[in-house]
Amino acid sequence: RLHPCRGLRGHARARLDLMQRLVPPALHRLLYRIAYRVRRGFRRAFRVPIYGVNAVLRDAQGRVLLVRHSYGPPHWTLPGGGHGKREDPAQAVRRELREELSIAIAELEHLQTYEEVLSGAPHQSSLFAGIALGEPRPDGREVIAACFFAADDLPASLPASVRMRLDLWLAVERDRDGHSSGS
Repeated sequence: RLHPCRGLRGHARARLDLMQRLVPPALHRLLYRIAYRVRRGFRRAFRVPIYGVNAVLRDAQGRVLLVRHSYGPPHWTLPGGGHGKREDPAQAVRRELREELSIAIAELEHLQTYEEVLSGAPHQSSLFAGIALGEPRPDGREVIAACFFAADDLPASLPASVRMRLDLWLAVERDRDGHSSGS
């Protein structure tokens, strides 16, 4: 039986749980910042392909969930994360949101897969949309803040990649509303 945390079970899962209890959140956040810089340098030097997922999640009021990470630029961004080459992106986005925000997703829909360059390496990113089930609870280690924003009141300093993904989602929503009201 696979454990929901990246498939770990038994002794491996127990070691991970013990590490998280023994490593204070502030130290864990520092280690994430160091690992982020090392990973970026590695990607630039070796151009290793990477795979990721993002999700545009809305709540019952239609607001969009954005998060802030403990590492990287201090911008609001879409929740998500990386996944292995052979991991199903839909399963990966569900796993990332469960691990980092303790939420599940209803009505998960794949919107698009992007081929781009991230940190100098090829990056394949799958964008999903869905409904957040429950209130997000940031893990305090990788994700330090999570907040729902009205689509017309998003933070001004969103990265261009996040704006592009939100624009796609809004276009899909408008198209869906146009078809449902015109039918």
